[in-house]
Amino acid sequence: MTTDDRTSPAPRPFGRTLCAMVTPFTEAGALDLDGAQRLADRLVSRGCDGLVLSGTTGESPTTTDEEKAALVTAVRQAVGDRASLVAGVGTADTRHTVELALAAEKAGADGLLVAAPYYSRPPQDALEAHFREVADASGLPLMLYDIPGRTGTRIEPDTLVRLAGHPRVVAVKDCSYDLLGIQKVLARTDLACYAGCDEQILALYALGAAGCVSTVANVAPEAFRALLDAFDAGDTREAARLQRRTIPLTELMMASGLPGTVTAKALLDALDLPAGPVRAPLRPASPETTAGLLAAHGALTTALAPART
Repeated sequence: MTTDDRTSPAPRPFGRTLCAMVTPFTEAGALDLDGAQRLADRLVSRGCDGLVLSGTTGESPTTTDEEKAALVTAVRQAVGDRASLVAGVGTADTRHTVELALAAEKAGADGLLVAAPYYSRPPQDALEAHFREVADASGLPLMLYDIPGRTGTRIEPDTLVRLAGHPRVVAVKDCSYDLLGIQKVLARTDLACYAGCDEQILALYALGAAGCVSTVANVAPEAFRALLDAFDAGDTREAARLQRRTIPLTELMMASGLPGTVTAKALLDALDLPAGPVRAPLRPASPETTAGLLAAHGALTTALAPART
């Protein structure tokens, strides 16, 4: 089975295998644009056809507006048209979110990642109005970001269905952990669903998702490209094998009590790849944690060997 043979091919406005890229910093804590360009080029060369910048993994709460725009510009220069760039612009303030959206558009982004406003926990009608105002403000398409564990507010399936009628609301990154809810959205809209939880990538893809926005792809982009390739080729057994092989590393990176930003940067640094420190209030991973991450990464690399062509 090829991608074109699927009963209802999923729209892919931003690509299929997206990485929620870390934002590299220098040892002094400044934005490392050269490192960002090198990391972006590596990710794209190894299988990512889209990059999400300044999202959760990209430490958006602790980067300035100017840094966010500079990051988009620098990464665009590095990857050209080889990958789509989705810029995270979600904030707790609608006006500020609109400002970031316009800046991202000017800097060269292809789309916007917009989370529900956090802390204030707006009701669904206010949430819908927020997204519509952002969508109306620029010419870029939106990927809504449903991650209630961080924002405190769920984008309810019915709200997503209504928002799908807006011409620039084209996708949703799903971190809701509500398999029933996201299936209702898939069934009732043409929104492109991107799995935002690495352990659910294959499950959602099999249900008709467009692909993934992966944090673990910072250190293993080939793994997720390979499992989606296997599924599209009709080799569901191999796709399942590869998904299972990613779980030990995914668990250490995403379910160990540390934010994925911390674990991704620890592992990237250990692999001598661009990352640098995290910004406070985040703290670096311990040497013991980093050693475990390295071991799991090595095991995944070995497991991928038969799948490489």
